[in-house]
Amino acid sequence: MKSYKVFAINPGSTSTKIAMFEGDKEVFSKNVSHDAEKLKEFKEISDQFDYRKETILKELAEAGQTLEGVDAFSARGGGLVNVEGGVYKVGEKLLEHARVGYTVKHPATLGAQLADAFAKEYGGVAFVVNPPDVDEFTDVARVTGLKGIYRESRIHALNQKEIGIRYAAKLGKKYEDLNLIICHIGGGISVTAHNHGKMVDSNDIANGDGPMAPTRCGQLPVKDVVTMCFSGKYTEKEMREKITKTGGLVDHLGTSDAREVTEMIKNGNQYAKLIYDAMIYEIGKTAGSMAAVLCGKVDGIIFTGGISHDKYVVEKLTEMLSFIAPITVMAGEFEMEALAAGAIRVLSGKEEAKTYTGIPVWNGFNV
Repeated sequence: MKSYKVFAINPGSTSTKIAMFEGDKEVFSKNVSHDAEKLKEFKEISDQFDYRKETILKELAEAGQTLEGVDAFSARGGGLVNVEGGVYKVGEKLLEHARVGYTVKHPATLGAQLADAFAKEYGGVAFVVNPPDVDEFTDVARVTGLKGIYRESRIHALNQKEIGIRYAAKLGKKYEDLNLIICHIGGGISVTAHNHGKMVDSNDIANGDGPMAPTRCGQLPVKDVVTMCFSGKYTEKEMREKITKTGGLVDHLGTSDAREVTEMIKNGNQYAKLIYDAMIYEIGKTAGSMAAVLCGKVDGIIFTGGISHDKYVVEKLTEMLSFIAPITVMAGEFEMEALAAGAIRVLSGKEEAKTYTGIPVWNGFNV
């Protein structure tokens, strides 16, 4: 089998992760930093395109790397309408939505634009793999107790899907053959029910749902939140930041670094232990609810993300969840590997690339 050459691109707020793969082997990687002050000069995220592209090419040249001969440029993507999971070939409609940030304004939207530009300049194909916009929820999982407020899929789609595929391969099976609960435990925490290749339910990591996380509040008693909103003590911006930036461990303990929290606990800080244990408890409780979503037919529970390196977290969760299904730890993130693997599956004929239509897979209910 040909060893395909893939260049993976994952833009973040002030940096762009890049990696070169030959087959499944990473031969080069770099987290390319961008000048934060320079980025402020650009009015729109898409205006950063030329600057980021030049910075990436400069880093590649200094490392003695070339984009000549690359078979595929594979990006994280974002800013699209909600789509089913898979690998999408970058076309005009996808580019149009990425340029304007059709659904969200985030530097990840530059991924598709960079992949497309590199492919046109150096040859090869441009792909977006399991973007943040993947939404495979069942209808019943979307409904809430308030008409007009619905649950949508905002989870670590790229890493979640890759973990599912890798776990299945270890068993000599296909991802589509299994029912899994995958817990991504990092700066954000998503606990997801995977039903035969579809992420049918999860917690919303952006809007306040599921377990608390290092910077995120998780699920809250709504009446108390309403009281806070109208207390006059906080602006709308401050309340929104409590959901995803200043909530969770940050609000309770002043840090988002789980390693610092474990040091606090070692030094006898009982409140730090209570909060850390509560976060773990909420992860386990959410995973248990996902077992109910899968009607108890669970082939495996997998812990991934950076905090899954913490043995204490794994031990406590195993204590709570091992009665449901076998526990596997696949700590860390595999986003760059996932971008390369998705492109290679298409290039090798194992998976068919999808076409982005710009039509959402779900756009509300007819009431």
